[in-house]
Amino acid sequence: MPRHLSCLLFLCLIVFTDSCKKDLLHWQSVQQLNSNTTSRLNNIKFIDNNICIVSGGKQFDQSDVLRSTDGGYTFTHNTYASAPKEMYGMGIAPNGTIYLSGVDGDVLHSSDSGKTWQFHRIDNYLVSLGGYFTTPNTGIFVSSVLQKQSSITRVDSNFKITDQQTFLFGLNNIYMTSPSTGYVIGYGAVMNTINGGDTWNFQDVKGDNFTAMDLHGNEIWMCGSNGSIMHTYDGGVKWSTFRNGNDITLPRYYLRSILFKDGMNGWATGDKGLVIHSKDGGAHWAEFDQFTTNSLRSIALCPNGDLLVAGDNGALYRINQK
Repeated sequence: MPRHLSCLLFLCLIVFTDSCKKDLLHWQSVQQLNSNTTSRLNNIKFIDNNICIVSGGKQFDQSDVLRSTDGGYTFTHNTYASAPKEMYGMGIAPNGTIYLSGVDGDVLHSSDSGKTWQFHRIDNYLVSLGGYFTTPNTGIFVSSVLQKQSSITRVDSNFKITDQQTFLFGLNNIYMTSPSTGYVIGYGAVMNTINGGDTWNFQDVKGDNFTAMDLHGNEIWMCGSNGSIMHTYDGGVKWSTFRNGNDITLPRYYLRSILFKDGMNGWATGDKGLVIHSKDGGAHWAEFDQFTTNSLRSIALCPNGDLLVAGDNGALYRINQK
């Protein structure tokens, strides 16, 4: 390589490295919490200001459910012999019932904020990645097979299948905003329903394997496995790309979850301990200091404003980001 080109490349690397250092954000404090498990933790949800549920497991060996009653500071840990499979999905129905779903169509559900759990199985024996009951007599669950085929399955109050729609691409989760309106996200596709799952229609958004949504009425944030971040104000009639995961000039991220606490401040988590933050409504994103090498699969906002993140190998952290 000619000398002048080598010097130019060296200068570019220095500028790039300096800019990355300037963009690196620093936590106020990070506290590792005792999860009492080495299983993968897939979901966190606050039921109210005191009760928080974390779920996961080991694929064919164990279901793990953590429960906090002090706002996410300490957790008790349980496994369930009746459902010895990993729980991938977590949904909360309009009546407050919590549904965990996972391998072989196994479902754990609780109507007392996670104190006790009941077991059922959807008899398609698929890997259920998310779902819950939109009405007392109608449950909707999504499943996927190696990101090549997926199903949206509706069940009755006894978890018996009433209908099932199959698609030739993977689905990752389901989000219902009412008994009639909801979204499913997956490999290069987002679909919505306005009739309780009778029909599903593709929305005009693509370019990533979409992994998570954060819904605030008709305003929705969404992230993908290539690092894309999308946004809509109108329930998906029009989507805007705030971060293009296919842009080779941007850092390569694998995003697993996304959270906005208001119109300006948002976070997304991903592989190898990644946490990124936007303070300008998603226009720009910067990385925080890495505090773990474990993939971080879920993020939640604590009642006091702290963040709670969970992921692989029982990773569970409480973060003060002020």
